[in-house]
Amino acid sequence: MTLSIRNQLPGAVTAVQSGEAMATVKLRLGGGQHLMAAITLEAAEELALAPGSPVRALVKSTEVSLATSRVEGLSIRNQLPGAVTGLVTGAVMATVRITVDGGELTAAITKDAVEELGLFVGSDVVALIKATEVALATE
Repeated sequence: MTLSIRNQLPGAVTAVQSGEAMATVKLRLGGGQHLMAAITLEAAEELALAPGSPVRALVKSTEVSLATSRVEGLSIRNQLPGAVTGLVTGAVMATVRITVDGGELTAAITKDAVEELGLFVGSDVVALIKATEVALATE
């Protein structure tokens, strides 16, 4: 299957915590960073997720926000440090490619945000991703 979702990070499940309707799934990515996904309990069961299960974390580029440093006091569970390796700016929007340990992410943000953050190829950033915006796939 080929997907249009650019951000596809390989990893392994380290923990699954089930609730009444949702489950949180903690992953260890290929580069050693941790990522959390919040998915439906039904999906977690259908995927047979358990510690050690290999998965691919999928995140749309429009769901990746950027900061110039870690942010404290924030409900967003996933903060992945990295560096800008590509930047294409249009009239309104920009595509920012970020290298993180064990992979690469793409963020689609506004041109104004690029300017306000002072982003350039080589700048350090932190990719912010809500756990509810992380989908999981098994192979």
